[in-house]
Amino acid sequence: MNEPTASQGRILIVTAVDAERDAVLRGIGDDPRFVVAAAGVGPAFAAAGAAFALAEGGYALAISAGIGGGFAGRAGVGELVVADAIHAADLGAETPEGFRDVEALGFGSARFAVEAKLAARWAEALREAGRAAAVGPIATVSTTTGTAVTAAALAARIPGVAAEAMEGAGVAAAAYKAGVPALEIRAISNAVGPRDRAAWRIGDALAALEAAFALFPEVLRNR
Repeated sequence: MNEPTASQGRILIVTAVDAERDAVLRGIGDDPRFVVAAAGVGPAFAAAGAAFALAEGGYALAISAGIGGGFAGRAGVGELVVADAIHAADLGAETPEGFRDVEALGFGSARFAVEAKLAARWAEALREAGRAAAVGPIATVSTTTGTAVTAAALAARIPGVAAEAMEGAGVAAAAYKAGVPALEIRAISNAVGPRDRAAWRIGDALAALEAAFALFPEVLRNR
């Protein structure tokens, strides 16, 4: 599918909560191409919200956006991750031999492709603007990671995984069904692993998210 332009249609941006939506809106300003919706927390709400919006038609791209956790050595607090693939990381079955995803079970795929060239350009533009930005897989989970053991298991399951969040695969699934390409971007508010609320930097992450979307219209123009 060709990459989106203003003439090809609108761009849907789906966040989980109002604070993320508001950060995105501050970034893009009054650009009429963008429709921004806070659909709720988790892949089910994200999929339902994205599908409801995409059913109107006329969309060229769907983006899952918000804050998330960063994997050690891949993305630090206050940095950004642009997905090169979106994984439904806990969609599968627990077996005596360990976790098996739906692909291993023969029920389809737990991985969604993204608009890779556009993702790479966005990350490059962020770096040129002085923002630390990684490109890598983003894991979608229904239960956020709270231990080092689970973080290590996810990292082993998805080589190179850079971030964890709760909505990307839901948006990607809706986009896939609608025949629309998808992206995901996460601003890192905390490290993936043992929960330490005192170390979270939600304000910094929301500021990074705003900055990312302030650049995005220019990224589209310079395709």
